[in-house]
Amino acid sequence: MNPLKNQTMLKRIFLFVLLSFSLGVLAQNKKNEVIKIKTSAECEQCKKRLESNLIYTKGVKFCKLDVPSKVLTVTYNPEKTSPANIRLAISQLGYDADELKADALEYEKLPECCKKGGTDHK
Repeated sequence: MNPLKNQTMLKRIFLFVLLSFSLGVLAQNKKNEVIKIKTSAECEQCKKRLESNLIYTKGVKFCKLDVPSKVLTVTYNPEKTSPANIRLAISQLGYDADELKADALEYEKLPECCKKGGTDHK
């Protein structure tokens, strides 16, 4: 075989693999969406509880709570979950999620500092 043909063939294969990989990465990045949800979180304990538990919700890729604004930013895969499911998961942790009120039983289990207007912030 001609060595020049081999090099040309290897270059074509390399470019094909590179292009396929690049398209796969771009397609994967398009799957994720971001939603901002207003919560009833009060303190750093709330932040830890929400971020560490919500990440286990199917389809949730990343979440971060801004305590002063009480806004939780969630990156998720819309093929695996929905904003309604994410809000429900937040509610089931004892926190309001936009218009969805916190699950009453879970809310009662929260430390005092995590309850609305809590005074014992740590």
